[in-house]
Order: sequence, then structure tokens, then C-alpha cells
Amino acid sequence: MIKVLIIDDSPLIRRLLTEILQQAKDITVVGSAEDPYEAREMIKKLSPDVLTLDVEMPKMDGISFLKNLMRLRPMPVVMISTLTQKGSPITLEALELGAVDFIAKPTNNVREQLSQYASLVQQKVRIAAGARVRSYKKTVVTNEPINTHSQFLLNKVIAIGASTGGTEAIKEVLIKMPQNCPPIVITQHIPPVFSASFAERMNRTCTINVKEAEHGDKLSAGWAYIAPGGFHLSIKKRGVSLYCQLDDGEPVNRHKPAVDVLFNSLVETGAKNVVAAILTGMGSDGAKGLLALKQNGAHTLAQDEYSSVVWGMPKAAAELNAADEIVALDKITQRLLHQAVKV
Repeated sequence: MIKVLIIDDSPLIRRLLTEILQQAKDITVVGSAEDPYEAREMIKKLSPDVLTLDVEMPKMDGISFLKNLMRLRPMPVVMISTLTQKGSPITLEALELGAVDFIAKPTNNVREQLSQYASLVQQKVRIAAGARVRSYKKTVVTNEPINTHSQFLLNKVIAIGASTGGTEAIKEVLIKMPQNCPPIVITQHIPPVFSASFAERMNRTCTINVKEAEHGDKLSAGWAYIAPGGFHLSIKKRGVSLYCQLDDGEPVNRHKPAVDVLFNSLVETGAKNVVAAILTGMGSDGAKGLLALKQNGAHTLAQDEYSSVVWGMPKAAAELNAADEIVALDKITQRLLHQAVKV
């Protein structure tokens, strides 16, 4: 049984989450706390496997509590977040601090689709229970981006797919990219609003330019394009140039954006010019697309198990023999660039 402690100042949310989680045969709610001070004592007493943690609470906010928790007693945490422009940067900070994932705070609309919402909450808790959690250490960038003087092959494209744990994994890859790197296209499973905040956060952090992809964007060296939440990102070739195309079609592999959509579109543009990596995440989205890229001449990578928060998507790729290399996260940027350099 997965033991869950709910931390939220709203009695209504505590009751709703308790009811949802208790419906699952493999999950039990061992307690609920209305603030972090009460939660601290309950953690010591009950030893939960997973916490659900509200972002905004009285006495101590969720971010401050999470920072202390991940420093002193790292454990899986799922944030309960408001899916708004205001709430998204705070939630992204929580992921940076070590939270495994986040769930939208229930709304009236969610209540009308309670069965679907309940399934999502239960799934996120199960994923968190099996996630690899590490103590929080603030990333300090002391080195220049690697390969700053390398010349990259024309028309090369770097493609990245990720899910759970992916926002921080992508940051670690992008932060080392030099200004003259090949264009980078990224599909991260992320809701609308959050993708814009994530792109803005990466743009402030990285040497390269990072943006949320827009329909018709022409791929340029030194830029990374992140699929917007709620839209599939594919790449289309017109003449000698490559362009972003956004698609409001049905979810693929239950995701929108889906990594397979991005990877399969690159097969059609000329896979031999692609270097692709699949990073941490739950499920198998992207594995078949990575295999298609490899079979058509792309060089492909998958993140290794030890450095993945959740070794689901990379594992699925490895089991299909879709990856030319299984690589630790701290080596992925170097390997991507190595395959794009003129020799």
C-alpha cells in the first residue's frame, strides 16, 4: 500500500483528495494536515510514502516547506497547484526544488468530471511513489556552455522528449548548450500556461534563446522551441528550411503534446539530420518515434535509469532497441552536440 499524507489548508480539498485516493486499492491516506507545522509532526509519526502539498497555505507556504523537506528528509511530493499564469512559476519552482509532479487544484469543472480527475490523481501518486528522489541542491553554473568553438553541420536538428521530471532534466541539457548550437525542438508533457512559463524560465536561465513554439516559426541555430501545452508540435520542411507546425488534433498516447508526433514528423523531414533524446518520464510516449528515427538514420539517445526521476519512457525506448546510447543526464548535452559537430 502507498501511504499518502495530504497537506492543504482547505478542509474541502482535504476531504476530496482523501475520498479520491481511498478509492484506489493500492493507496491509503494515513492522515491530513492543514498546515506544514502539523504536517511535520505527522511525517515523523506516520512515515508516509508520498505527500500531496498545497502551494499556498497560511503559517508557511508550500515552497518554503518543500525546500526544508527536500534538504532534511527527501521524499516524493506531488504539488496541488492552481493552473494559472500566476501559479505556474511557483509550481515550476517546486519542481526545481524536487517535487516529482503537480496536480491541478479541483475546480467546479473538474468536479463534473470527477472520475477522470480521480484517475489522474491516483496515477500521479503511484508515479511519485516509484520516483527517484534526491535531496535538493541548487544548480550553480560555473562553466561556460560546452563546445562553444565547434562548427555544427548545416541542417542538423536536436529533438528532445520528456515527461515526469522532464522540466529539470531539460534545463540541465539546455543550460550547457552553446550559442551556435543546432536548433532544438522539445516536447515536454505539460499543461497550457505552464509551457509558456517554462519557456520563459529557460530563456532567462540559458545562454541560448528559448521560446514556446509558435505556428510557422522557422528553426534557427541557437534557439530551442518548446511545444505549447494543448498542442502537438511537428516539424515541416519547406524548401531547405524547417518550420514549426502546431496541431490541435486528438491526444496521442493520451498526451497532447505527444513526443511521438514530434519524432515521427522529423522522420519525414530527413532523419539523418536528426539527433534525438528521450528523457525521464512515465509511460512509453516517444519510444516508437525514437525507433523510427533510428531506423531512418538518426542518432538516438535515452537517459539512463539512475539519473531519471522516472525511468518509464527511456526504458520503453531501450526495450525497443530504439536508442543508440543509454546516457546519464549530465552527459546528454555533450553526446547530442558530438553527433552534430563537423569532423
